[in-house]
Amino acid sequence: MAAKRIIIGDSEISVPEKLLTLGILPIFGIALIFWLFTGVYTVGPDEVGVVQRFGKYDRTVQSGLNYHMPFPIETVKTPKVTEVKRIEVGFRTVGKNQYRTVERESLMLTGDENIVDAELIVQYKIKEPINYLFNFIGPELTMREASEASLRTVVGRHNIDEALTSGKLMIQEATKELLQSILDKYETGIQVVAVQLQDVSPPKQVIDAFKDVASAKEDKNRMINEAEGYRNDIIPKARGEAQAMIREAEGFREARIARAEGDVAKFKAILKEYSKAKDVTRERLYLEAMEEILPGLEKYIVPNGEDGNLLNLLNLGGTKGAK
Repeated sequence: MAAKRIIIGDSEISVPEKLLTLGILPIFGIALIFWLFTGVYTVGPDEVGVVQRFGKYDRTVQSGLNYHMPFPIETVKTPKVTEVKRIEVGFRTVGKNQYRTVERESLMLTGDENIVDAELIVQYKIKEPINYLFNFIGPELTMREASEASLRTVVGRHNIDEALTSGKLMIQEATKELLQSILDKYETGIQVVAVQLQDVSPPKQVIDAFKDVASAKEDKNRMINEAEGYRNDIIPKARGEAQAMIREAEGFREARIARAEGDVAKFKAILKEYSKAKDVTRERLYLEAMEEILPGLEKYIVPNGEDGNLLNLLNLGGTKGAK
């Protein structure tokens, strides 16, 4: 097939004569179709598509196959909105289980003017992709500086004892809240997922002395907790015993009162009968008393006569024959 040589600048290309006879219009048509096809793109399941038209935000699209006008009319960015990212403050991971301290970030001043070495991990993800793309420049550097500033502010509100022992959780939560408020204030489109203090310790030069102090304080707290545990154990027992004694005394009181009331009622009944027939009542009371007394005595019969022997009557009354 015959071809013609076309020189463009320093380059020389061969174009078939048949193609030249068709004209330039089909070439532009093919190029146009190819150009239009460049607007087809895919948004992943963990992404959103942010479309810009001539550099200005136009629309947001969800995951799947989508289309936008080809460059330079429209462009698309696909940030990963479900991916949790991480930054390190005060140290850097340099290998597996290998870390390097960054003292210019980790050394901080406490509220009582002591120095501590604090390391922090911040996890975050994209909450508003539009704000993240257009209001947030240098995300990793900005997040690290904002996290460091938040941690320094919070540590400066606590004394060194709180920072090293019981106040770590409070510092961690307060840092997260402060960092999120800063990010929201500047509309960065970032959501703080978690903030975790890796280590808070005194500077290396005085760490041994601080460990001794911390150990003594832990022993103190342990002894206090043991004493409180003993108190919480013994007081309920004492209260229970006191309640049992009170209930026993109340029962004894009720029994004595009931017995006394019964004796009073019995005496009143006897008195009533006695007032009706004094002789009969007196005789009945005498006989009842003898019935209770005599069965328990040994009985002897003394016959008439000077030489009579004493006869011991058998106690036929049962088991009451006590001497």
